[in-house]
Amino acid sequence: MVGTDGQQLGIMPLREALRIAQEQGLDLVEVAPQARPPVCRIMDFGKYKYEQSKREREARKKQRTVDIKEIKLRPGIEEHDFKVKARNTLRFLEDGDKVKVTVMFRGREISHAELGEKLCWRLAEEVAERASVERPPKLEGRNMVMILAPKN
Repeated sequence: MVGTDGQQLGIMPLREALRIAQEQGLDLVEVAPQARPPVCRIMDFGKYKYEQSKREREARKKQRTVDIKEIKLRPGIEEHDFKVKARNTLRFLEDGDKVKVTVMFRGREISHAELGEKLCWRLAEEVAERASVERPPKLEGRNMVMILAPKN
């Protein structure tokens, strides 16, 4: 049994431990049930639960979810438009998000899928210092998809 100040009180029967806790107006909490003998501590259980929930909230606040942002391109994209898309991709990566690059094909453009792949690799090279290719370009129906992940 452990006291309120963290001091060892030794091994004692349950009734005696409960009596000591009640005299102090606190609770007897089992902190290590798998130990032999089990370890109990005298504490204010409400305060303990509050501290625990406070720590969990802090941990949740520090967690960050990674979103997937999408950049859509066409095989015949002009140079300036490409640069704008590359800038947006860099911004998303700097924010810590993954970027899904989609090259959309219309009509007979699908017969020149190599142009879409070349475009994907060009964008990957453009943002190479900030990103790594998580999934290389792959044709999915009429779209070619590539996923970029931020480098740490």
